[in-house]
Amino acid sequence: MCLAIPGRIVELTDERNRLAVVDVAGVRRTVNVGLLDGEAAGPTRPGDWVLIHVGFAISRVDEEEAEATLALLQNMGAEYELELAELKASVIE
Repeated sequence: MCLAIPGRIVELTDERNRLAVVDVAGVRRTVNVGLLDGEAAGPTRPGDWVLIHVGFAISRVDEEEAEATLALLQNMGAEYELELAELKASVIE
C-alpha cells in the first residue's frame, strides 16, 4: 500500500531543484516541492504542511487536516509503520 503522508516543511534547501527538508512524525527527509509551483497559495515556505508521496510534495494541506490525517494513519498500525520505515530509508539528493 502506498500512502501520502502529511509533513511540515522545515526549510527550503535547493531553490533551483525545488528541494525542501520536511519533518514527518520526527523523520526528516528531503522532498521535491516542484509540483506545488504555480498554486494559488503562493510559493512554498517553511511551516507549510504538505502531503508527501514517493519523495514529492503532491499538495498543500492545512494544519488541522494534516493532524487529522496523521491520527488516522497512526490508527492503521502496521501500514503506517511500514510507510515511516520506507520514508526513513529513502534519500533524495
